Amino acid sequence: MKWEKLGKLFDPSEHALPNNCVDFAQSPQTLVLPDRVRIYFSTRERDSTGKYLSHVAFVDVDRSLRNIIGTSSGTVIPLGGLGCFDEHGIFPVNMVRDGERVLAYTTGWNRKVSVSVDASIGLAISHDDGLTFQKHGTGPVMSASLHEPFLVADAYVAIHAETYHMWYIYGTAWKKFDPAQPPDRVYKIAHATSADGIHWRRDGKAIIADRLNEDECQALPTVFERNGLHHMYFCYRQAHGFRTDSNSAYRIGYAWSRDMLEWTRDDSLAGIDVAADGWDSQMQCYPHTFALDGEIYMLYNGNAFGRAGFGLARLLDAPAHAGPPSVPTSPENQP
Repeated sequence: MKWEKLGKLFDPSEHALPNNCVDFAQSPQTLVLPDRVRIYFSTRERDSTGKYLSHVAFVDVDRSLRNIIGTSSGTVIPLGGLGCFDEHGIFPVNMVRDGERVLAYTTGWNRKVSVSVDASIGLAISHDDGLTFQKHGTGPVMSASLHEPFLVADAYVAIHAETYHMWYIYGTAWKKFDPAQPPDRVYKIAHATSADGIHWRRDGKAIIADRLNEDECQALPTVFERNGLHHMYFCYRQAHGFRTDSNSAYRIGYAWSRDMLEWTRDDSLAGIDVAADGWDSQMQCYPHTFALDGEIYMLYNGNAFGRAGFGLARLLDAPAHAGPPSVPTSPENQP
C-alpha cells in the first residue's frame, strides 16, 4: 500500500458551524451522493460550565474532492436527554447506505465521576440522504457487557452477503500511570455481526495484535475490500503521555484479513505516516477509507486530534491479485 497525501481538505475555523461550535472537525466519515460527497465530523461547543459538548456536522464537497459546496446549517443528530448515553456528545459517527435509508452509528458519550467518560453505540436513521436523522430509540444498540465493561464506541459498519459487520472498540482498563494525573483508558478493536443492524452478536475478543505494549490504545477501525483481501486501517497510541509527547501520540496502523475475522497486523505496509512538518507532523488519527469513481481515498485528522480539521489521501499502490506477505507469491503480486 502507498498513499499520496493530497493536503488538508477542511479547516473548521474557516466556516460557520451550527450549535455555536468552534474548532475541531474530528473523525471525518463519508456518504457518497450522486453529485457530491457528504463528510460528517464531530465538532465542539462549550456548555454553560465551560466543558465541551460534541456535535455532528457535515461539509459537502464536489466529486473531484477539491471544492467545498456547502456545510450543515442546523443540528444533524440531537444530543441525548438528561442521563442518556449521548447526553454530552456524539463522537464519532459512521454512515452506512442501506437501501433507501442511511444508517448512522453514533458513539454517544457522557461524563462520569471517578473517570472522565463512558461511551456506547447508538443508531439513528435518515430517509433524506443524510440531511436529518431520527434516533432509533433513546438508548444504545451496543453498550457495556460482561466482557466489555466500558467504552463501547467507534463503530464502523459494512454489509456483506446480507450480514451487517461491525468493527468497534471496547475498554479493557482504566489505569493511573501518574498519581498526580486522572486515570487513562485502554481500549481494543473487536468485531460483531447482526442480521438487522440493530441486534448484535459479539464475543468481546480483541482482533488486532498490540504493537507497543499491552496498554496500547486502538481506535476507529475502517475496512475496505480490494484484490481479494480485506484491509483495515485504524489509529493507535500509548495509553499515557500522548497529549504532550508526539512520540506517544496517535499513528495509523494497518492489518489485513481473508475472512474479516482473523487479522494480521503489519504497520510497515500501511503506506502513510506523519509528515516532517505541518498540520499532520505530530500525530495522525481517526482514519476513514472510502471508494469513489474507482479510487480509494482516506480522510484523517492530524495534530491535536483534529482541532485544525482533516486531510485527504489517495491510494496509489494496490496491485492486482495481491496476496498477504506470509503466502509465497511472485514479486509483482505482493500487497
